[in-house]
Amino acid sequence: MSSNKKPQTSLLKKIRGKFSGQLISNILTVGIITVLVKSVAFFKEIKIADAYGTSLLVDTYLIAFLVPSFIQSVFLIAYKGAFIPNYVQESKEFSDTKTFQTTSFIITIGVCLVVMSTTHFGIDLYLENLFPGKDATFYSLVKIQLSILLPSILFWGTSSLLNAQLNVANDFFYSSLNSFFVPLVTIILIYGFREQLQEKTLAYGMLIGSGCSFFYLLVLALKRKLLKIGMPDFKNRNTIMLLKQLPAKVSSSLINGLNPVVDQYFSGKLMAGAIASLNYGYKIPIVIIGLITTTIASTLLPHFSKKVLEGSKTLFKELLKILKLSLLLMGIVSLILIIFSEQIISWVFERGAFTASDTAIVSVVQQMYLIQLPFYLAANVMNIFLTSINKNAFLVISSTISLLLNILLNYLLIDIMGIKGLALATSLVTLCNSIVIYLYINRLQTKLAET
Repeated sequence: MSSNKKPQTSLLKKIRGKFSGQLISNILTVGIITVLVKSVAFFKEIKIADAYGTSLLVDTYLIAFLVPSFIQSVFLIAYKGAFIPNYVQESKEFSDTKTFQTTSFIITIGVCLVVMSTTHFGIDLYLENLFPGKDATFYSLVKIQLSILLPSILFWGTSSLLNAQLNVANDFFYSSLNSFFVPLVTIILIYGFREQLQEKTLAYGMLIGSGCSFFYLLVLALKRKLLKIGMPDFKNRNTIMLLKQLPAKVSSSLINGLNPVVDQYFSGKLMAGAIASLNYGYKIPIVIIGLITTTIASTLLPHFSKKVLEGSKTLFKELLKILKLSLLLMGIVSLILIIFSEQIISWVFERGAFTASDTAIVSVVQQMYLIQLPFYLAANVMNIFLTSINKNAFLVISSTISLLLNILLNYLLIDIMGIKGLALATSLVTLCNSIVIYLYINRLQTKLAET
């Protein structure tokens, strides 16, 4: 027994020796909570399907949710990413960060209010152009639900800054729990208040859940004495740097968001069922990618931002260590999933109308997608690294290269491999993207070493 324990002990010691116990603890904490949140969210989707099926109400809710979710994914997440490194820098330069905090909250609240009012007054134009020819009930349901959803944007914006401050203060456990509120509140409303709220049930689930999340984070921040209010200063050096980084972060998110649209366009050129096969083959890889993105972004951005203060030599060494471990661990996960791809698809999907022949196609599509996992993780780590040193402008270049390469590879591989070629193209683009970003970072390191 003792001989079996020694290799494990030495491996754990090796990992702990290379990385701080705090970092490993933070990653595990966020990872476990993210899995639990995803499980509750999945149960919420089951209850929605059970209560509403594929009804008009669900369609109109999803359409009403499109604009707020787009704003959240493109702008608010980008702002949080730009906020953290400059907040850490402000904390180093000044013991009191109330000016920087106040300015950031004013900017966030201002943008949220502008977006909310623009969406409210432009909803008719939006619906008429994107969803023409629908009946009055359809438009009415969208407007009713959107009017309830819009204040959620304000809660999301302020919550993202509170969450960022808690993450910088190494509070990952309690701050991560805020993600439970939306699915839990939605489930409660479906079970207990669906008859009273009727078509407003799902929208109120999002709004009330988002409000609970905000007040929970606000109490946490106040309890830890992190929230400080003072006079705003829009000429503050770190505020200016934050605003300079924001367009690049937003542009990069927008460009990356076009890649799935490109894949859908090319898959639409194939036989019937191709889009569905592509969708099923990406289900499990996208769940893993979602877990990676949430966990890594939450923990590594504050970690790298603090390492910046220790000097570039320490920072680049830390990046290299994390990249090596990321590629090794995710490479192993990817290989195992590729080997058992057919069994996984059969177990998850093969029932009813989904036959063994469907499994044969979808499992290969999944294998092609799974190739990207280690490179996706590496690229994600490097993106976070560049954000921590305020080098977001290059992310626009790398995202543009990836988009153009995706179009080219889709065009070439669709004729050779069909639907499998589209999935392989995605993985090859991810590989090339990670190489391009690494070469840029390596060049940055060389430049800094020479100065």
